[in-house]
Amino acid sequence: MFGSIFYNLWGALIAFSIYFFSTFQESYTPLRILIGSFIVAIIVFFVMFIVRFLIAYILFTPEVDEEAVEDDLDEKELDSTEGVTQEAPTANSTVEFQDENSEEIAQVVRTMMNREEDQRVNA
Repeated sequence: MFGSIFYNLWGALIAFSIYFFSTFQESYTPLRILIGSFIVAIIVFFVMFIVRFLIAYILFTPEVDEEAVEDDLDEKELDSTEGVTQEAPTANSTVEFQDENSEEIAQVVRTMMNREEDQRVNA
């Protein structure tokens, strides 16, 4: 569920307060005001479960099945109208670095850091 029972208690407290202060100005007996306030608080407490469930249902994001995505990509490649297969985007972002040498990457980082230091000194 979205949130916790703490939200239910806050909702009940707010409902109790609103009902209590709205009926406090009228000529009801204090016992009737308190009993009515507690009844409203209990009702709102249980209604908050439904509200929390609806919020969780709206915000639910299903996990993507990787096999289904790969199957869809394979079908798109086969359904190509030109007969030329399309390359599917890779799901792993580190694939581009697997072919490069780690020393080359380190050298690029060093040159970028040196350029940044030179720009700070010249500024």
